[in-house]
Amino acid sequence: MKNLIRTTLVMLTLLATMSSCEKEELISTAKLPVEISDYISTHFPNNAIVQSVLDQEGLTKTYEIFLEGNFTLEFNSKYEIVDIDGVTKLPDTVIPQPILDYVAQNYPDNFIIGWELERTYQQVELNSTVELEFKMDGTFIRIDID
Repeated sequence: MKNLIRTTLVMLTLLATMSSCEKEELISTAKLPVEISDYISTHFPNNAIVQSVLDQEGLTKTYEIFLEGNFTLEFNSKYEIVDIDGVTKLPDTVIPQPILDYVAQNYPDNFIIGWELERTYQQVELNSTVELEFKMDGTFIRIDID
């Protein structure tokens, strides 16, 4: 019983240490992975990088990039884009075509200012603050009501 309690305490201490081990580090543009730099130069060629942050929380690593024009990009540890936020229209090249088509047809007076990749779906935010959810293939699921 004593060993079980000791083992449990050690495991809880390790878990607490790992989960509270959050580290943010400013990194230079030169130290960004090439996949991230290429993505930015392809889709945001006129928006210079203002700041880059490497965020390590436990075993999870993400890159948060702040661009001129009030765009924020988040990349996962595989250097894949998972979140794009802006205050103006996002470039069409960052939005899957089926989602662009759906928004153009159903919300012709609006444009997309945010896109997020969740585990099993994609979500976009329109300039009217309406949030729409789509399957991974771009098929409309629903309006997200928080």
